[in-house]
Amino acid sequence: MMHALGRLAILIGLGGFASAGFTQGFPSKPVRLIVPFAPGGTNDIAARGIAPELGEALGQQVVVENRAGAGGQIGAEAVAKSPPDGHTLMMASSSVMTNAPAVYSKLRYDILKDFAPVGRVGELPLVIVVHPTVPAKSAQQFIALAKARPRDIRMATGGPGTTSHLIAELFAISAGVQVLVVPYKGGGPALIDLLGGHVDARIDQISSSLEHIKSNRLRAVAVTTTRRATLLPSLPTLSESGLPGFDASTVNALLAPAATPPDIVRRLNAALVKVLAMPAVIERFSALGVELRPSTSEELASFIREDLAKWRRVVRETGLKLE
Repeated sequence: MMHALGRLAILIGLGGFASAGFTQGFPSKPVRLIVPFAPGGTNDIAARGIAPELGEALGQQVVVENRAGAGGQIGAEAVAKSPPDGHTLMMASSSVMTNAPAVYSKLRYDILKDFAPVGRVGELPLVIVVHPTVPAKSAQQFIALAKARPRDIRMATGGPGTTSHLIAELFAISAGVQVLVVPYKGGGPALIDLLGGHVDARIDQISSSLEHIKSNRLRAVAVTTTRRATLLPSLPTLSESGLPGFDASTVNALLAPAATPPDIVRRLNAALVKVLAMPAVIERFSALGVELRPSTSEELASFIREDLAKWRRVVRETGLKLE
């Protein structure tokens, strides 16, 4: 018996040594940072905004690779099926992490089983903007108007199941109003029609609408996060405007394939947190309206579970379901 226990102890010790040796050798080659969308979007900008400094922190180049298609599913699936050695990561957004899993009955990946959360990068507050002809100068007035005119207020979204669509539905539920959701094929066409007065309102990224807000071509009535936005510090939040606790945004985060060794996840997280504290990175993201919100791996895992549960409740209450 003693001999058997001795052999077992040696095997465990060798296994721990091998794991430690593997971790110490990480990264042994360039790290691929996959963006599951086309170049130029928020996710792509976030990835390229941290890649140089993240590479320096890790001691290996971080190469951004766009793998667009199927609403982010192709890129997400590619990361999920990559070797879990820390050399392939995904810059994920809310649409991939919690929106699509809540809305679609079938996906090419399982957000809770196929990934190891590394850490949050930042959040992008959204803003409710209305056309100047809409007689509402605050969130309270906009809610009152929507209550007085059920299903008459036309709210544009970037498409079925998108972040702007889900937040519009959450707003309607929270405020007890009925709005007419008008889906477009992307945020660009939705914004163009709002500027032209063909729809009444939109929930948009602040960076996209800011120029038009400043020129009075659009009127901002509230931001959708519990904290005020740095780009619009004087604009109240929905939480301050009669919907306490209302909190919805676009979040960017780093994910690795499931089964990535915890030591590697911790090293990746430490490098990410270091990068997000750099003044040049903070300034770079602030100019885009992105508010950096670094987190631990565990905090990101909790956020994903809670946010997914929130959007699943919205889907149940609205009957929204896409194939």
